Amino acid sequence: MIWIEAFKMAMGAIRAHKLRSCLTLVGIIAGVASIIAVMTGISVIQSTMEQEMSVLGSTTFQVQKWPAGGFNNNADFRKIQQRKPITVANANAVRERVKTADLVGAEIWRFGSTAKFKDESTNSNLWICGGTREYPPNNTHYVEFGKNITDEDVRVGRKVVVIGYQIAETLFPFIDPIGQVIRADGRKFTVVGVFEEKKSAMGGNFDNYLLMPVSTFLRIYGMRDERRGGERSVNMTVNAISPELVDAAIEETRAVLRLERGVGPREEDDFTIFTNDSQIRSFNQATEGVKIGAFVIGIVALVVAGIGIMNIMLVSVTERTKEIGIRKAIGAKRRDILLQFLLEAIVLCNVGGVIGVAVGFGLGNIITLFTDFAVSVPMNWAVIGVTFCTIVGLTFGLWPAVKASKLAPIDALSYE
Repeated sequence: MIWIEAFKMAMGAIRAHKLRSCLTLVGIIAGVASIIAVMTGISVIQSTMEQEMSVLGSTTFQVQKWPAGGFNNNADFRKIQQRKPITVANANAVRERVKTADLVGAEIWRFGSTAKFKDESTNSNLWICGGTREYPPNNTHYVEFGKNITDEDVRVGRKVVVIGYQIAETLFPFIDPIGQVIRADGRKFTVVGVFEEKKSAMGGNFDNYLLMPVSTFLRIYGMRDERRGGERSVNMTVNAISPELVDAAIEETRAVLRLERGVGPREEDDFTIFTNDSQIRSFNQATEGVKIGAFVIGIVALVVAGIGIMNIMLVSVTERTKEIGIRKAIGAKRRDILLQFLLEAIVLCNVGGVIGVAVGFGLGNIITLFTDFAVSVPMNWAVIGVTFCTIVGLTFGLWPAVKASKLAPIDALSYE
């Protein structure tokens, strides 16, 4: 009953001074909203990035010349640029010798092509992938209509392609694309399949590429990249037989590639191996600084708001000195006065905290209105925000509450 009565009196005091309470809430709302908005925005991007990065299956890892997370500086770029390209022969060696893997694919990519069918044409931002039959399962992008390229297509070097969903929609809006002949970079290819739709919220190339046999790609474009200069490098995807054998498959693949590529015992790998988890960890590490910065800014704002609350509560104690004297004269104890003013500060902070959380969620999800990102509501940060508001109210409301509880009844009643 004491707690309920103290809560009612605290709410009554807040309602009695609406303008002052609202001005005090602004600091709390700003502090909490800044934390929640940034954390929500990062959560929206992070959840989408994790989904986008999870194109590899749970048992699949990738081997390539270039690192997945970019470069720390120009020196790293120049060092990795000196690596020898990974070749189809390297992929074949892994396929033959790594016993813990059942699917080993090879991919080579080229950007800036155009595909045409009769009067229809794509933009000149088409990706072309030269790959093997392992491409769809290893990249979790399966063929929806028609069929996949085969080992025989690769061996013979047939001019067949599996096209992305967006390409099929552009070139064949009213007819079945299977069996039709298109021109890619002016060369004729027969369409044997269409990939399932797989939109990318990050603007990726999931639906805007075509897959041809890697042997056909090499015969047409070769290993030399005429646009960027230098040699093209094969991206290799390796699928372990089971989740328990992923680490073993990685180590076997590393051993085979080091031997094939002539890497000495004391030399570091001249290739990069990564999984979905390693990419996601790298992204999370890259956003840690932003999270810490937002948290610090929010805490500073809350501390400033807490000082404002302390000032308001001290003023409130002064204004209500006679009230305190009357309450003590009719039997109120020190703890009753302490509880009343402490609850007033805590309630004030938490009202601002709840509003700040709602505002933060709204601001953090603004990006979803203009993109295909999914809405995210990180409730753990909502709990953290409200908890900090409670701590701020308790910390900065304690001194005014203690001061009020120590007032002598006679002095309080005679206060003018």
